[in-house]
Amino acid sequence: MKVIYKITYPNGKIYIGKDLTDSINYFGSASNQLIEFDFSREQKRDFTIRKEILWESETVTNQEVNRKEVELIHEYQSNNPT
Repeated sequence: MKVIYKITYPNGKIYIGKDLTDSINYFGSASNQLIEFDFSREQKRDFTIRKEILWESETVTNQEVNRKEVELIHEYQSNNPT
């Protein structure tokens, strides 16, 4: 199963990504430096990250998944750093 997912961080920021294998423990390749900048040391001690599957398909090509990922990034404005 190929999926597009949304990660929601405690500060409300989101990351949209794709997983071509639907692994339960894959949380994307977001920039570690950017994420760490958003959290204080205290906030890093205890937090919850939510992963939601926004879209899935067993039959699409990888190129179609890429297009859908870009579409959802724009729809959710996850490329907006604010």
